[in-house]
Amino acid sequence: MADYLAIAEQMIAYYNAQDADAYVTLMTDDACEGGYRGAVAREGKEGVRSGLKAMFVEFPENRAEIIDRKALGNYVVFLERVWRSNAAEPFDVIAIYSFEGDK
Repeated sequence: MADYLAIAEQMIAYYNAQDADAYVTLMTDDACEGGYRGAVAREGKEGVRSGLKAMFVEFPENRAEIIDRKALGNYVVFLERVWRSNAAEPFDVIAIYSFEGDK
């Protein structure tokens, strides 16, 4: 069984490096990112890649810090604190990562 906690932590490292290409290598082709109440925000690996690249252009100082983490079977749950810029007030996000195989 893959170490899902380590994979999700690596995703955050790629996110903080603003490396959307590396970030999506850890996702399945049909992965998606959802928003509050499950609305799909970015669909498919390519949708995630292009969405992240656009966000990184808009917020070049964007970064996330993992405040708390839990691994539950095929899921990892993070409490993330996100800054859009160094001067901005951070906001907290509950992120749920689901895994299939090693992605």
